[in-house]
Amino acid sequence: MPNPRFLKTAERWMNKEVPSERAQPVAPVQQSSPMTVNATYSFLEGDFGRQVLEQYNQLVQGEYQNASALQKLSFDDNVVKGSNPFAFVLLNRVLKDHGKWVARPVDLERALERDAINLRGTYGDSGLVLRSENDPNGYLASNLVSQLRSKGYNVGGDVIMIPLAGLELRYDASSPHNLVFQLTDSSEIITASQLNESNHNKKFNKGDERGLPIFEDEGSRTLYSNESNGLCRLCRDGDLDLGAGSGVLAYSYGDGRVVVCAEGTSP
Repeated sequence: MPNPRFLKTAERWMNKEVPSERAQPVAPVQQSSPMTVNATYSFLEGDFGRQVLEQYNQLVQGEYQNASALQKLSFDDNVVKGSNPFAFVLLNRVLKDHGKWVARPVDLERALERDAINLRGTYGDSGLVLRSENDPNGYLASNLVSQLRSKGYNVGGDVIMIPLAGLELRYDASSPHNLVFQLTDSSEIITASQLNESNHNKKFNKGDERGLPIFEDEGSRTLYSNESNGLCRLCRDGDLDLGAGSGVLAYSYGDGRVVVCAEGTSP
């Protein structure tokens, strides 16, 4: 049965504008990514969390002109709270200076498999879901498509998933959020047919080597992918369900948590 809290949130996030134009086929691009074989997982909390948030806020003020989409994080109860894709991309920039990174979809699935961190009752973003250069978020989607094409890739066909940990932010006064996502040499561009609209409400228990759902009829988790266009957020909810159909990228609330990864030591 769908998670009522997730559905309630999805209703607030829903963008009903669904243009019909589609882009052209794409081939997957696999870039290098941080080692996760012995990675450790934790929330962004304590003195380290406070320090990272202070550095983050300095960047928001100094480089991004206090863009409202970035002013969504708080430090309360000794932990950083809130989550949206813009904030997590910028947080990752700070975390990289400390040898850590914001969890990617595959990191979250491995953490769950190992029971390494209790994610229930929290939500968090881990990637972007690109379906076309139309709405929702047509400006941002078109910008990403242009970047991909400039690297020689024809975008379209299957859904593309991009983990947040490989992106950067650029200030853009013409963007609805005054921000655009920037591909880097470490960006992972992953074709993700699992996130097609046709798989909306399918069940799964775990993810594959890219962190994408492995569907099972008797699975205990649900994929919500009720969108066929534009750019959406990839977001895990408090019941460990996965949302890939929300186009409201800036939205954040207090149950959001930053999952931080670091390379561990061999057992």
